[in-house]
Amino acid sequence: MDLTELQRAIEAILFAAGERMEAERIAMALEADIKDVMQAADALADAYAFERRGIRILKLEKGYQMVSSGEMADFVTKALETRKPPKLSASQLETLTIVAYYQPATKAMVEQIRGVDSSYSVAALMNKKLIEEAGRLNVPGRPIQYKTTPDFLRTFGIESLEELPPIEKVNFGEPISEDAALPEQTVMEEV
Repeated sequence: MDLTELQRAIEAILFAAGERMEAERIAMALEADIKDVMQAADALADAYAFERRGIRILKLEKGYQMVSSGEMADFVTKALETRKPPKLSASQLETLTIVAYYQPATKAMVEQIRGVDSSYSVAALMNKKLIEEAGRLNVPGRPIQYKTTPDFLRTFGIESLEELPPIEKVNFGEPISEDAALPEQTVMEEV
């Protein structure tokens, strides 16, 4: 399959899918090498951006999605009469940040870092499809673990979690070495 035909097929698949498609799945469907598919999709995405088309192809982790151009958002909104998604509250943004950096994270972990109950924020983020369940922790009570979704990446305009700015993370349950945390003791001489 030549480059033009490969790009046409990728374009059709992404348009019909309406959601993110894994590059590997596209390659299997087209019986093509994954590297060729990724190069063709990247070239197609670059062409759309360069030509300032009304649609774009976003690369999200190891997949691609066809979306409307951000420049056309007002027109799309008016035409479809959709409302803008509600903004995140400070508590939701804090909760989302913790899940993004510590994932998979439990609600208890989020609450330990934030210092307050986070039930509402976790539920709101799940309703907005920014986080999802990622299994259960293998401890008594089997708490639910949460991770970010592809919608999180798309909402914040990043391709993968590696693009998040670095932070100093809180260490949970690490033993403190005996000499590291002890303050220096003053020795008093007997008179």
